[in-house]
Amino acid sequence: MIKKEYSKTGRSCKVTLELPAEVKAQTAYVCGDFNEWSQDDLAMKRRKDGSFHATFSLKPGNAYRFRYLLDGARWENDWAADEYLPNDHGSEDSVIKV
Repeated sequence: MIKKEYSKTGRSCKVTLELPAEVKAQTAYVCGDFNEWSQDDLAMKRRKDGSFHATFSLKPGNAYRFRYLLDGARWENDWAADEYLPNDHGSEDSVIKV
C-alpha cells in the first residue's frame, strides 16, 4: 500500500509504504533513486503480524523509482505503484509519483 500526504505548503509529501506479512521476510528496506539505492538507509519497521511499514518525505513534482530489498537478498516491487519501468538489471522498478 502507498499513502501520500501533502504538506499544506505543497513543498513536501509524506509517503507511507506498507508491505503485507505475506512477503515472509525478517527485514525490509526501501531502496530508490531518492536515497541513491542505498541498501541500508531506509529500514522498514516490522509489526508483530509480520507486515512492514516506513514513512518518509519526498519532494513533490517528481516521479521516483524504488524497490523493496527483503532479507538482504530478494528484490520486490510494490503492487500499488503508480507505474513500473524497466531497469538495467532485466526487471522492473516501482514508480511513485508525488
